[in-house]
Amino acid sequence: MKVLYFAWVRQRIGVGHETVSPPDGVATVAALVDWLRTRGPGYAEAFKDTRAIRCAVNQEYVEPDHPVIAGDEVAFFPPVTGG
Repeated sequence: MKVLYFAWVRQRIGVGHETVSPPDGVATVAALVDWLRTRGPGYAEAFKDTRAIRCAVNQEYVEPDHPVIAGDEVAFFPPVTGG
């Protein structure tokens, strides 16, 4: 699974992307976030308040209960603002 991080999420984690193999049982975006939090202090800080993070799976915006599987591209980023 390829995971992409953007803006301050990337800054807190320290990488822009990585390939991960989550353990069995990680079947949704929310479960992936819970697992990523355990990978170190930068991850824990980045995912501390998930209300401040949006997610896309395979380039489509999704909710936390959306399923994820091996081979997916999952992107995390702050909400987009602008005018």
